[in-house]
Amino acid sequence: MIKAPVGQNPRLACHAPGRRSSSSVVRCSLQGAAVVGGRADWQSSCAVLSSKVAALGAHSINGHVAPAPASSPPQNGGGAVLDLVPVSSIINAGDAKNLPQPLRISDLSPAPMHGSQLRVAYQGVPGAYSEKAAGKAYPGCDAIPCDQFEVAFQAVELWIADRAVLPVENSLGGSIHRNYDLLLRHRLHIVGEVQLPVHHCLMALPGVRKECLTRVMSHPQALAQCEHTLTAMGLNVVREAFDDTAGAAEYVAANGLRDTAAIASSRAAELYGMEVLADGIQDDSGNVTRFVMLAREPIVPRTDRPFKTSIVFAHDREGTSVLFKVLSAFAFRDISLTKIESRPHRHRPIRLVDDANVGTAKHFEYMFYVDFQASLAEPRAQNALAEVQEYTSFLRVLGSYPMDMTPMTAGSSSTISSSDSSSPPSS
Repeated sequence: MIKAPVGQNPRLACHAPGRRSSSSVVRCSLQGAAVVGGRADWQSSCAVLSSKVAALGAHSINGHVAPAPASSPPQNGGGAVLDLVPVSSIINAGDAKNLPQPLRISDLSPAPMHGSQLRVAYQGVPGAYSEKAAGKAYPGCDAIPCDQFEVAFQAVELWIADRAVLPVENSLGGSIHRNYDLLLRHRLHIVGEVQLPVHHCLMALPGVRKECLTRVMSHPQALAQCEHTLTAMGLNVVREAFDDTAGAAEYVAANGLRDTAAIASSRAAELYGMEVLADGIQDDSGNVTRFVMLAREPIVPRTDRPFKTSIVFAHDREGTSVLFKVLSAFAFRDISLTKIESRPHRHRPIRLVDDANVGTAKHFEYMFYVDFQASLAEPRAQNALAEVQEYTSFLRVLGSYPMDMTPMTAGSSSTISSSDSSSPPSS
């Protein structure tokens, strides 16, 4: 028994019964109104009670101080009984894990540049060439498949992903115009590039022969890259476009289409249980697709390694002299251009020939995409862009980034593994 030191006639008595096999509890008996001799006495009583509660906490059940058995009569008279339960015991251990946790400084830190925690968005499903490009750009990344190119852009903008890896051109099929339009529409920055050799396979369900095929499904680019080979194989099949190569393989396998083949990678055949009927059916063995790596923030340009810079500009003057002046700004400074692409201006698709807005002849308004081999850290590149800005009505730098200098080998591959933390070749 713990008696509160409240004078000769105490009215408050606190009891701490002995331990009863994990059912001990600290109890207080209140007899009428408590009479306290002084503030110091009351604080001493509370200190004793607190020590007893802490001592019994180790023998509680599920974090609670166990209640006293109902058959145990109140001691020291018929006073009311109060169970002293620690506040923390109101929440059991299981519920505490589900409560919102406070933000930590690590939650506010920038996403890692490389490694297994980097989330990279790509268009397609597992087995797509874009997934392979993401693995080459960021080995060990967490690859996030997206059903559309624009979804990959938005995934980075909304912080669902840290990077995006998207194709922009192919050595056989040319430019992927959709992504050039999206580069202008969104505010992401190009931070690197990856050139990936493409190795197409013709695949079907196990046991299906080529003579039984009536349809071939794949991405339009893949169909175009294998057009001559399919004709040379003597296949009288209908070409049907699909969103992506691996998605076509998944669709054929999921629906059990025994009259349909797909053109995709060998990894897609393994993932979806398809049988490869013909390997390496691309028209050109040097089939290469160029991917760009996108991020929310640009990287700092450097001069210690080869860099490439991508820009887009427009002009509102008539004639070809403006384009000639823009290209001359790079030629006079010995800056090599690796690509120039024109796309119709979305908001100003056409304009009249003369400034008076009379007549019937009209011209298309174009946006020009240019890649050149120089870093923005170089004075010659800065001076070239300053001159270009004088001739154009709109100029935007999409990114200045390291060039992909890895050797082109048809058998090169990169795997995606959460345990691989090696650094990518760029960015």
